[in-house]
Amino acid sequence: MKILVSDPIADDGLELLREEHEVDVKTGLSEAELVDIIPGYDALVIRSGTKVTEKIINAADRLKIVGRAGVGVDNIDVPAATKKGIVVANTPEGNTISAAEHTIAMMLALSRNIPQANSSLKANEWNRKKFTGVEVRNKVLGTVGLGRVGIEVAKRAQGMEMKVIAYDPFIPAPRAKELGIELVDLDTLLRVSDYITVHTPLTDETRGMISDSRFGMMKPGVRIINCARGGIIDEDALVRAVDGGKVAGAALDVFVNEPPTGSPLLRPENVIVTPHLGASTEEAQVAVAVDVAKQVLAALRDESVTTAINLPQVRSDAMSVVAPYIALAEVLGSIIVQLIRKFDAIEITYTGRVFDTDLRMVTLAALKGVLSQSMGPTVNYVNAPTIAKERKIKVKESKSIESDEVQSITIGLSGGGESRTVTGALTGEGVHGMRILDIDGCKVDIAPSPYLIVSRHENRPNIIGPCCMILGREGINISGMQVSEIGPDKRSIMILNVDSEVSDTILDEVRTVDGVFDAEPVRLRL
Repeated sequence: MKILVSDPIADDGLELLREEHEVDVKTGLSEAELVDIIPGYDALVIRSGTKVTEKIINAADRLKIVGRAGVGVDNIDVPAATKKGIVVANTPEGNTISAAEHTIAMMLALSRNIPQANSSLKANEWNRKKFTGVEVRNKVLGTVGLGRVGIEVAKRAQGMEMKVIAYDPFIPAPRAKELGIELVDLDTLLRVSDYITVHTPLTDETRGMISDSRFGMMKPGVRIINCARGGIIDEDALVRAVDGGKVAGAALDVFVNEPPTGSPLLRPENVIVTPHLGASTEEAQVAVAVDVAKQVLAALRDESVTTAINLPQVRSDAMSVVAPYIALAEVLGSIIVQLIRKFDAIEITYTGRVFDTDLRMVTLAALKGVLSQSMGPTVNYVNAPTIAKERKIKVKESKSIESDEVQSITIGLSGGGESRTVTGALTGEGVHGMRILDIDGCKVDIAPSPYLIVSRHENRPNIIGPCCMILGREGINISGMQVSEIGPDKRSIMILNVDSEVSDTILDEVRTVDGVFDAEPVRLRL
């Protein structure tokens, strides 16, 4: 396959990619240039320099993944990628320590006026009094966001005897307590902090969250650090707070526009700036390059992309339990959708104690199995929920984890006054370990195969034989058969494993056998 690398990454990552695929490194491309060449690529690797717009995504005919060597993905149109079925993955851990260390360095440089003193001395001035600083010891550091970087910053601040408080509505209180961090609401953090550092992604909710009104809540002489994403702090409001004396100083590594040419933030002497250096260490460059290469290779092998931000993040312990059921759910979804003409609701039921865990990936697989029958390979784990929502298909998931029954998955489709269900389980590994145990309440036990025929008929003699005679006459070999007892609707189910595809003409003749209600072909990609 072909991989396009449109921003510079470390050679370690490039070498990993080149071991398996063809790699083109083309940096500094415009949107128009990317739109022109992206149809020829299966993967795109970027950093913060490339803007992956909707135009680029819509032009990507075979793109499977956009890999971001770094944390922030605000330079990628994630909704457009999701709708197109393109995985977006970042590298949230590779630059964590570098970003945390840079935050601490910026805080100390801000406290001790290091950049200003350096410039003064190099201009042959000796003005010690002018650059008198403040200690960070016993000061309150307020951290807005307590993700990976925020936690590492907090640890280092605690080592300098700072009191750390944090605002993060998504972190459990016991976890914060374990870290020795007091969780507070945002207004409290703004009022009591001596230093405020932001460590949140840039989203619609966080854009401009530190604004004029919130600067007004802060104590006089507060110091602000932003090494996360430009735009979280309202830059115009920050200039006003600095000029008005409310903010004693600010240290910024990121900006709304980069480079920030002409920005008023470059004017005040007590605002120190660096050109987006948070991840710019030798160690971080190698780490994120290797991490993004691994995620891209996983996507191209159709393996799990563990840092995909438009797929659910499932813990490794949960994934090890449910992984075998992902393929089963997709097969069951493929079977049931071929037995019903119209549907507007999907219900997935998990039975058994094994399912007392995170089942989001299994549910995605079931949706993919159902929807891909009508839409083909454009449906995948990424865009299946979006497609279901666009088609106004209701999706319901339920569990019965106290049951002593076989660990099974049931998928039901309903609509147009009709409903059908299929239940399956695992008795071993891989496709050969899958079993179909029930269709429409009729108990069966048969392995899925690439070609199946599923029919409903009256439970009486002289029905099964004539059906099989028709297939035999046409040279269709039957390699497996299962006939149920009478089901809830007073009908029985017959499932046939056949060795080749059966034409509509032959199936129409099967349907004419007296006592046969219907006979549906099922084609599976196993």
